[in-house]
Amino acid sequence: MCARRFLILVAILTFMVVAGAFAIFQFGDRVLADMTKPTVPFEEPAPEPEGRYEKADAWLARPDVRPSPAEWRPRSPDGEMPPPATLAPRGAALFYVHPTTYLERDRWNAAMRPGGEAEARATLFVKSQASAFNAVADIYAPRYRQAAFGAFLVDGEDAARATDVAYRDVAEAFDAFLAAEPERPIILAGHSQGSLHLLRLLDERGDALKDRIVVAYIVGWPVDAVADLPATGLSVCRSRNQVGCLMSWQSFAEPANPNLVVNAWAGEKGLAGGTRQRANMVCTNPLTGGAEGSAPPSANPGLLLPEDGLGDARLAPGMVGARCHDGFLLLSGEIPDLGRYVLPGNNYHVYDYALFWQAVRADVQGRMAAWTSR
Repeated sequence: MCARRFLILVAILTFMVVAGAFAIFQFGDRVLADMTKPTVPFEEPAPEPEGRYEKADAWLARPDVRPSPAEWRPRSPDGEMPPPATLAPRGAALFYVHPTTYLERDRWNAAMRPGGEAEARATLFVKSQASAFNAVADIYAPRYRQAAFGAFLVDGEDAARATDVAYRDVAEAFDAFLAAEPERPIILAGHSQGSLHLLRLLDERGDALKDRIVVAYIVGWPVDAVADLPATGLSVCRSRNQVGCLMSWQSFAEPANPNLVVNAWAGEKGLAGGTRQRANMVCTNPLTGGAEGSAPPSANPGLLLPEDGLGDARLAPGMVGARCHDGFLLLSGEIPDLGRYVLPGNNYHVYDYALFWQAVRADVQGRMAAWTSR
């Protein structure tokens, strides 16, 4: 009798685990929003000092400050260390804006120097994302009072005001970047919240960027080809030798459930007017360099495979392929264990760059070669 009761209990618990996993897959957006929304009303942060971005401590990375996390490079597939980076100026200047790293609920905007895990995550993203561009560009990565994670999963005035605070910092940093880089061609790169701010920057600073943008990597944030793209002054990248264009993708394993993204984005007003629609969502494939085509795992020259916790990684080629479908980048192959931050719905948002690090490196090198030859 005891054994029978035990088996019944195991069956019930197993059902509960399966049902719970199904609930997270289907309703993870609701659960995540409830768990991350700040628990206090929005308060406007105290003003920052004027000219703060003229000082090195306002940047996570700047080419005149060494060592820089943006100069990091992974080990080769056989584990060899990369050679030292050159100190000579590269052909372009990169402005990179990191994604959300502040996950606490005690405020709507992080401090300029949030400390703790938020600070460590921001540095890690500079290291694992911006570093993909260090073969062709000197890298600037500003600190900014980012909106907290929960601000992007809820509607309302508090969330909008928190996003505005973060954008004002990014815009101020960008003006300092332009003052330091009056002539070289520009590459823009961001992820998630960083990409949101870059889209707005492209809309509002378009005249200052005219004829200087090699390419913009607006990754991990949806872009509407009709309601947003015209405001950026860029076209969608179609091939690796195209310049003055935009790359954008959001990575999901199958079966994919992108409701968390679609529900928060579709129906909103775009930068160029009109209403954002899923049917118009831009998707480019970093393995093909454009919006067309499916690439098998063998076409991936290397993802970042973590080693030694957050301290190191090596390139692992030929593991993950990708294809654009219905506005999202769907992964194929055997996806390795990259860490514990896969979001509900098989959303590999955190790993949008890591999955294609070497492909992004090759992509920007090709575009810089095209820019130079033209």
